[in-house]
Amino acid sequence: MITSRASVSVRYAETDMMGVVYHGSYLPWLEIGRTQLLKEHGLPYRELEAGGFFLPVLEVGLRYLKPAKYDDTITVTTFLREKPALRIRMEYELHRGNDVLATAFTLHAFIDRAGKPVRPPAAFVAVMNQVFAGSVQ
Repeated sequence: MITSRASVSVRYAETDMMGVVYHGSYLPWLEIGRTQLLKEHGLPYRELEAGGFFLPVLEVGLRYLKPAKYDDTITVTTFLREKPALRIRMEYELHRGNDVLATAFTLHAFIDRAGKPVRPPAAFVAVMNQVFAGSVQ
C-alpha cells in the first residue's frame, strides 16, 4: 500500500450560504490527492499526459460524514492499497484535524489520445512493481 497526504484550505466559493462545503466541491480535492500521490512516486500526471496516457475517472463513490466549512484546512489522505493492473482504484479520507469528514474512492483506467483503453506505460508498471514488491497480492 502507498499513501500520500495533501492539504487544502476551504475557499468561500466552495461553500453554500451557510458556510458549509457544497458536495461537488469534494471532487477536485480527490484530484489533488491522487495527482499528489502519483507525483510523489515519480509519476507526475503531466508526464503521463505528455506520453499520450490519460486516467479518466470511471467511477466515484463519496460518503459524507461531517460537514467541512469555510476556511477549514482539510487533509486529503490518498491510498493505493493494491498494485494496479488495467484499472486503478484509489481510496481517500478527508480530515479536519482528527475528524474524518468524508471517505471516497475513484476508479480509473489508462486510455490513449484517441480514448481507447491501453495498458499502463512501462514507467508506471516499473514504479508499481517496485512499490509493491514483496507485498501479498
